[in-house]
Amino acid sequence: MAFELRELAVPEDKKIYEMAREIGPGENGFVNSLYTAGYSKFLNLLPVLRDYSSGIDLPPGHVPQTLYFLYADGRPVGYGKLRHRLTDSLLVTGGHIGYCIRPTARRRGYGTALLSGLLGKASELGIDRVLLTCEEGNEGSRRVIENNGGRLAELDNRYCRYWIGLSNVQAAAGRD
Repeated sequence: MAFELRELAVPEDKKIYEMAREIGPGENGFVNSLYTAGYSKFLNLLPVLRDYSSGIDLPPGHVPQTLYFLYADGRPVGYGKLRHRLTDSLLVTGGHIGYCIRPTARRRGYGTALLSGLLGKASELGIDRVLLTCEEGNEGSRRVIENNGGRLAELDNRYCRYWIGLSNVQAAAGRD
């Protein structure tokens, strides 16, 4: 299977909108930034989210973040947010990376592939160590993080905090 990681573009394919609608507003702590009440609102949101990657017009308390989409055989199967730095709030929940796989594509290794690609992008930004957080009961996400070299650092108030040293990325890339 051929995977491709693509950064958010403007305009974006309608397949991305369809994936965002399938994912819904979010779950397990992941907020679906692409979920909107209609296609025209989705199209208006894309340039705003694109600007966020450059730090343009960020809401108060937010940091620059870049959105990436994972395609498998030409179909978008998930997406992730790469935050360029952490705030005190992101140290508690959120971390550097948030990701989600569309429900019809889960349990096929896409989460592991997506996170692996996002770790590579984090390394390109000069981030040495990546924080990921997930709810304690989210076994799928925990497996994805551990498959990519994540080590549980803390369990606090039902949230797991994992750190991944980016020197571990190459070793984890071959696992799925």
